[in-house]
Amino acid sequence: MTLAVGEGAVRARRPAMIATGVVVAALVGVNLAQHVLGGAVWLGPVGAAALLVFARLSGLSWSQLGLHRDRLRSGARWGLGAIALVAVVYLIGVVLPLTRTAFLDARYHLGVPGALVSAFVLIPVSTILLEEVAFRSVLWGMLARHAKMSRVLLTSSALFGLWHILPSLHFASSNRGVGDAMRGTGTAAGVLVIVGIVAFTALGGVVAGELRRRSGSVLASAGMHWATNSLGVLFGLLAWRLAG
Repeated sequence: MTLAVGEGAVRARRPAMIATGVVVAALVGVNLAQHVLGGAVWLGPVGAAALLVFARLSGLSWSQLGLHRDRLRSGARWGLGAIALVAVVYLIGVVLPLTRTAFLDARYHLGVPGALVSAFVLIPVSTILLEEVAFRSVLWGMLARHAKMSRVLLTSSALFGLWHILPSLHFASSNRGVGDAMRGTGTAAGVLVIVGIVAFTALGGVVAGELRRRSGSVLASAGMHWATNSLGVLFGLLAWRLAG
């Protein structure tokens, strides 16, 4: 009897597990497409919309997706707090010469107009929208139907870390601080950089996921995500000015 009950529970969860597998497979495809297409801006909104349509057709509610309007105020409060905290950390990092080189990223060696467009348009549309919908909304909601919350948090965060393998391949060549640290160290150091980036972004996924869990809204994790990425561009602009 116990075995039958257990088998019944597995069968009941099977459609949700299959839907989760479809989402993970879709994310692998999108990640490869981003790498091949060179980060096409349109891919973010299109991918996010497709994931949300699939999630709704699979039975997830707006609340399960972290997008219900009743949680917007909570999400905004947590998100603004995260933005303020990241801004303070970045300011300290740019002011101190020892850590300033970490902000000298060639990809964002831009003038003021270019930095503003990147921070407030390109990054939110092409990166944050897709990744927040993918990992803290759709994947989160899918996993929550057949896994404990601790597993939802760890699984979504681990996959978020792995999502950054391809973007990390050329990180050392674009970031002066990392490039200086790796100079003359060989290919092993390049592997360590990739592992470090995956681990760091996975940890960031844990923090973002906890913000999403506590607030009940993806807006909270999106606020933190915007701060770490877009404020990095804006403070990078300051770092390049200070570096002369």
